[in-house]
Amino acid sequence: MSIDIFKKCSNFHTAIDLKRLGLYPYFHRVGSEQGPEIILDGEKKVVVCSNNYLGLANHPKVLETSIAAVKKYGTSCTGSRLLNGTNDLHEKVERKFAKFVGKEESILFTTGHHSNLGALSSLVAKGEVFVTDKLNHASIIDGCRLSFGEMVRFKHNDMIDCEKQLIKYQDKSILIVADGIFSMEGDIINFPELSKLSKKYKARVFIDEAHSLGVLGENGKGVGEYFGMEDDIDVLMATASKSLASIGGFIASKTEVVDFIKHNARTMIFTASLPPACVGAIDAALDLVVSEPERRIKLNKISNKMKLAFESMGYDTNCSQSPIIPLTVGSDMVAFKMWKMLFDEGVFASPVVTPAVPDGRAIIRTSYMATHSDDHLNFILEKFRKVGRNLGIID
Repeated sequence: MSIDIFKKCSNFHTAIDLKRLGLYPYFHRVGSEQGPEIILDGEKKVVVCSNNYLGLANHPKVLETSIAAVKKYGTSCTGSRLLNGTNDLHEKVERKFAKFVGKEESILFTTGHHSNLGALSSLVAKGEVFVTDKLNHASIIDGCRLSFGEMVRFKHNDMIDCEKQLIKYQDKSILIVADGIFSMEGDIINFPELSKLSKKYKARVFIDEAHSLGVLGENGKGVGEYFGMEDDIDVLMATASKSLASIGGFIASKTEVVDFIKHNARTMIFTASLPPACVGAIDAALDLVVSEPERRIKLNKISNKMKLAFESMGYDTNCSQSPIIPLTVGSDMVAFKMWKMLFDEGVFASPVVTPAVPDGRAIIRTSYMATHSDDHLNFILEKFRKVGRNLGIID
């Protein structure tokens, strides 16, 4: 007799157990715009878990351009980019993004997740290999799995282990894939060494700039600009859901590579295109990344201040080099308890538990915006000091 396929659903108790304990941290209702303060479940909280790094999600120009796009194009494109869902605004933004990051051409997907799934699954075929960082984002892992190619992973940001994998597969076509800034660890890929290895073993390089676009580099172009090695990135991916104040994802590369992806990526061909309101927001946000560099300068100052302050309290900030600052707190249950205590104190943070992190290495993931004020930051630090001491995480 077969077993009911839904049996695993009835055996899933994690969410129910956390709700029963009053420690459930997910799917809370936001009742306001996404700023450094939000209304959450009817109460005001100071946010320390947003990816709105430059604070552009509420910028008047972004709102104005998004509204104008709706008035001109309506609320939906009603079809896929391949068929009837491409308009001149999509194409304008693609040209603007490609020019910004210094690539010949770009293509705009409906989500960042779709960008990685579509590009990676189409670029690597049977008999070819992905060499990827072990802690790459889930969308990269999913994209590799959807391909007919083989995926091998190297230890996080470990270029010695990366070379070991490249040596094993040097007789095959290889695509090296890595995040620019790692979304949970907050550290930056060692791109200079990665680039050297790619040239040595004649591999191509794919960099996910989801968290680094707008944040790293003199002009916010990401890891390539940060290291002065923009031309060493063969394929660049970036989301619009972080610094670009919208949703969607870009793939930028040489014209022939983009053309191949746009005609082979299933997440492009079989998904409705990004709505005009979202594209309009991206259009304005790209301009603001360039015209308001003071936001990026302030963000970096805030990130440095918070990292030093947390470390002076005794927190382990892992290897953070960015606005993402993870605080290692111990077991999953400690992370859930800490989240709830911070929440009750007026701070909204993100607990990250297994399997996203190793057992016993749960974190409270904090991230910062250029629009955080000194009062916000001091309030956050005060509450983390209080809660950390109460839990025995810090002295």
